[in-house]
Amino acid sequence: MEMIVFVLASAMVLVGAVGVIVRRNPVHAALSLVLTLFGVAVHFVALEAHFLAAVQIIVYAGAIVVLFLFVIMLLGVDKAEDLSIEPFPIQRPLAGIVGLGIAGLIIAAIVRGRDALREAGEPLASDGDQNVQALARNLFEDHVFAFEFTSVLLIVAVAGTVLLTRKVKKPTAGGKAAE
Repeated sequence: MEMIVFVLASAMVLVGAVGVIVRRNPVHAALSLVLTLFGVAVHFVALEAHFLAAVQIIVYAGAIVVLFLFVIMLLGVDKAEDLSIEPFPIQRPLAGIVGLGIAGLIIAAIVRGRDALREAGEPLASDGDQNVQALARNLFEDHVFAFEFTSVLLIVAVAGTVLLTRKVKKPTAGGKAAE
């Protein structure tokens, strides 16, 4: 049964990831991203990491994809751009160099982390409930002002964006408002 869940969740992730790349419509690509994120959440559930699965669905599949869709709708990305015209010719080679540098840093971190685990012996055992309680205490007691300020800041940003993008109706000669 575990193998069937793993294969189906992996298929969800792969089909969604390919959908993000090959879809021409940005909204369809964002929905393919949702499929990918749900597949990752199924993997978390299979590993009995229920908190991570919930965070995956609420934060990523919910909030982040909604933000992507909001930006797509706000910018009106409905026309294809000519990719043969490079606004900055140095951009692609520089992106390749930065990508290789990040890959090198990740490999170095993995090697160093493996060496640190070998030196430490056995891994530290942790109680999941204590970690969640410590996180909740830290977020809702120690940093409650920053948490609430962030929520107010996000609401102001959304309201400001809506106000800035709203079309003003101008009165015409007949007295009716036109867009």
